[in-house]
Amino acid sequence: MKSLKEIPDFKNEDEERKFWSTHSTVDYIDVSKVFKARLPNLKHTTKAISIRLTESTLSKLKTKANKMDVPYQSLIKIFIEDGINSDKPNHSKRKPSKHPKKILIR
Repeated sequence: MKSLKEIPDFKNEDEERKFWSTHSTVDYIDVSKVFKARLPNLKHTTKAISIRLTESTLSKLKTKANKMDVPYQSLIKIFIEDGINSDKPNHSKRKPSKHPKKILIR
């Protein structure tokens, strides 16, 4: 194994950023001792969005959230996460559209 270079002391983050943009960490850090850090208390960055729901859907959602004793916005996030993380979409409970698509046959 080659000898590692010593990481210099930096005056600020800009100086450190500039240094690492022109140097390889392989020359300074023993990669065999690197491990994945776990930071369980970090909060995910969120972004506010706008979504349109029918009044009846929103009412049902608020009723369900109230029964579960969670804010309805949190329940929406749970439903979205569950849907994204499911292995396959479950469309079996979805009602057929009241306005079926028109098919043009020539």
